[in-house]
Formats: sequence, C-alpha cells, structure tokens
Amino acid sequence: MDGLVLPESQKMPDNLVLASYNIHRCHGRDGRHQPERTRKVLHQLDADVVALQEVELLRDEPRLLEYLCEGTSWTAIHGPTLERRSGEYGNAVLTSLPVRSMRRIDISQGGHEPRGALQVVLDHLGHSFQFLATHLGLWPAERRAQIKKLLAILHDKEPAANETEFTVLMGDLNEWFLWGRPLRMLKRHFLPAPAPATYPALKALFALDRIWVQPREKLLRVTAVNNHLTRSASDHLPLVAELNSGRSEQPAQNH
Repeated sequence: MDGLVLPESQKMPDNLVLASYNIHRCHGRDGRHQPERTRKVLHQLDADVVALQEVELLRDEPRLLEYLCEGTSWTAIHGPTLERRSGEYGNAVLTSLPVRSMRRIDISQGGHEPRGALQVVLDHLGHSFQFLATHLGLWPAERRAQIKKLLAILHDKEPAANETEFTVLMGDLNEWFLWGRPLRMLKRHFLPAPAPATYPALKALFALDRIWVQPREKLLRVTAVNNHLTRSASDHLPLVAELNSGRSEQPAQNH
C-alpha cells in the first residue's frame, strides 16, 4: 500500500490505531543514521500506540524518544534491554493514551542477546486495554521459551491488567517459519490474524512483525505500510492495525 495507512474516510473516530516498527537504530537501507527520517515515518502512521524495536539511545543523543514524539501527543516509555558503550538499546512504546501502569519484563534466555517486553495498561474512552510490546530472539528454542513466558503473563494478569477489555501482543517476533511452534502457540491463544510481509523493506517477503489481538473480533484490518519513505528508513516496514474499541462483526482485512 502506498501512502497513508488508514485515511480518515475509513477510520472510525472511536477506533484505535496500533503500529509496530523495527526502526533499525534509525539506520536506513543506505546505512545512514537519520532520526528525522524515522520520525517522518512515525508521524505518517498517526497511531495511538506504537511499539518500537531496535531503539538505540546514544550517549551523545539521549533524547531520541523525545525527538520522535515532537509534534505529536505521544509520550514515550523506554524499555532498554542492554547497555552498550555507545548507549542504551532495546524497545519502546509511544502512546497518546493515558498510562495506568507499566512494567519491564525480562525474557532473556541464557547465552543469547538480552531481550525484553513492555507490559503497558492504557485507557481509551474510559476503558482499559493491555499491550505487550516485544522483540524476540534469533534462535527457535529461544523464541519458544519467550512466547511461553509472555503467554503465561497474559494468563496470570497483574492486578492493573485484571479489568482490561482486550489484550494486544505486538512486535518483531523474528519468526521465519510459518509452521514454527511460537506461531502455533500464538494462534491457539489469539486465533489466527492477518500477517502482511514486512521484511526486508525493499521487497518484503517475511511476516516477522506481528500484531495479535484478543478478543479476535476487535481486529478490523492489518496493513504493512509500503511506500518510498518506509522502504528507505529501515530494513523493516511498519505494521499497522485498526481496532474497534466497541463491538464489531467485521472481519480483519490484510492489506
């Protein structure tokens, strides 16, 4: 899809727009570090909640998240997973919704790069919703263990999440195998959801980035945003979903 994701003529005013985007440390396909290009992509999405992966807060550029939020109503929640000489690296959530609670979850598996998830409970129109934003590991056994831990957290909700009306898990799952056990576990919990290809950005072939919603009927459409800017700003395309915050019988669409 070229251009904006959800034109105002299609988006219902009470619906939520969610996005997941691996920003690749703000390095584009040309190898250049250009946060302004990343910010342009994010502002184009105009989402209520954005899960970011590969966020690097350089020591000489510590206010990256504030910069990405400039000109919007977003606030940033940082979820660093490792410390490098150059700065902190990990996940983040940008949201324009009131935050009821937040916690950082360690899903690291021994011998592999540290990984994490952000569990955030947000308010929308007087209702509470739970979001898990994550970036899974590169190895199959690692991802299986991480999904098991995240699903266990969803089954055993924290007090702040007990009254939430729906749950979202989103992020870069790094799952290349359509028949892989992590996807089978997620489908059993959330039911199948559209999965447009998002990687590599220039010619997307793999659905590494996912948005899962429970109850499933709240998910209206899922879109990989494919235009000149998104193909150049990162090695992943952004993934965007529209959710009905009330009742809906419309099936989710894959764009």
